[in-house]
Amino acid sequence: MNEKDLSDVRAFAEQLADVARATARQYFRTALSVSVKSDRSPVTEADNEIERQVRDAISERYPDHAFFGEESGGTMLNGPTWVVDPIDGTKSFICGVPLFGSLIAFLVAGRPVIGVLEMPALRERWVGAAGRTLCNDARASVSGCKSLAEARLFSTSPDMFVGEFADAFARISEQVGLRRFGTDCYAYGLLASGHCDLVVESGLKAYDVMALVPIIENAGGVVSDWRGQPIDTAFSGQIVAAATRQLHDEALAVLRAT
Repeated sequence: MNEKDLSDVRAFAEQLADVARATARQYFRTALSVSVKSDRSPVTEADNEIERQVRDAISERYPDHAFFGEESGGTMLNGPTWVVDPIDGTKSFICGVPLFGSLIAFLVAGRPVIGVLEMPALRERWVGAAGRTLCNDARASVSGCKSLAEARLFSTSPDMFVGEFADAFARISEQVGLRRFGTDCYAYGLLASGHCDLVVESGLKAYDVMALVPIIENAGGVVSDWRGQPIDTAFSGQIVAAATRQLHDEALAVLRAT
């Protein structure tokens, strides 16, 4: 795809985020219908409605693009592909906590090149593409933190780490300056804007992270899986996002230590 095509896709992705914001705010802090999926995670009528609206809009605008969503599935191809999490942080959404978001990613050749993180309740939005990340139209940049000892570490929950991954997270937790939990996808926006320095998570799916990669990278940060590999359609479930290369390398060394 050429530069103009990608610019058009980015603008359309923001239109999709407008739809997600409006629908999420319509349902937020109301009497929701909640179901439990086979993996024991909750899903609401808002999750399904947002994904349906976004999928239908993409199908109409770009009928030749592939689509993969958390609720309706789909296929991630090497060609143009949209990856969508309609509500990342459904547990927060159900409980009336405003730290949930909608994630919209556009992939080319299996790699995310455009990412939108929409925070409907907070009216904040990060967009990463073409060498820059914007937060509500203002340039976002990561911090200059280079050491674990000074780093502010965020993660959604310590419960997401099991077995050897729990041991690895315990090691890194002991070495950072401070740690915070309960932020869901919001942590990555805060990282892109320099308010935290490091995000370490495990047990995630592709739709949880694809939109976040361009946001972090275009804000000057570094993101990979725990093996140091790029985030692509072969995503392993573990992610490390850091403000600087030095901090990223130090974090990986601790996580991979035996």
